[in-house]
Amino acid sequence: MPPLPSLAAQAERLVALGVHERAELTADELRAFAREAGGERTDVLLAVHPDRAPASALAPLLRREGKEGFVVVDMPDVDDFAPSGVDVPDAPLYLVAGVDRGDHMSNWSPEEALPALIKEDRTPLLLTEGIHWVLQEPAALERNLCFMTIGSRLRKANGALDARTPAIWISNGTGRDGRERRDAPKVGWCWWGNRHTWLGFGSTTGRSA
Repeated sequence: MPPLPSLAAQAERLVALGVHERAELTADELRAFAREAGGERTDVLLAVHPDRAPASALAPLLRREGKEGFVVVDMPDVDDFAPSGVDVPDAPLYLVAGVDRGDHMSNWSPEEALPALIKEDRTPLLLTEGIHWVLQEPAALERNLCFMTIGSRLRKANGALDARTPAIWISNGTGRDGRERRDAPKVGWCWWGNRHTWLGFGSTTGRSA
């Protein structure tokens, strides 16, 4: 994967997209955070806390071949998928280090991938972190090389985890997606126990504020 843009450039990208307004931050606050964290760094991803900028607000900002990103129609509860087993800084802005798409885990199920990531001293990406990554580096999403973000899970009323797990991939324009959305970036879900040849598992070596 190519290196990320500099933190300063990432901040400008989020400002241009209006993400700072959604997060109730000023453009100067966003730029200052990037500058103080080392503005020229290209080894970390700048992320907005999901409580400030949820997936439903970020997904439509994605673009691929001129097509707007979207959330699948059968995931109206996308913003209820919250960090699970992941320590996220209690801050509106934070850094995500060592982002990886997990291509070597393609055709693994989430159930198989999670313990393997933990064994590698990595933690799975949140859905919002995955979207931030593709916003900054569209090449992170390729045909047959997309990724799941199993750091976000939905806890049901009875306390059990929902069997759906979020992922980001490229629409084929079939079914309820609609032909007009072919090649668009897509936020969807897969079952916890299912394998998919085109999906790896996005992960990080750690997060910091």
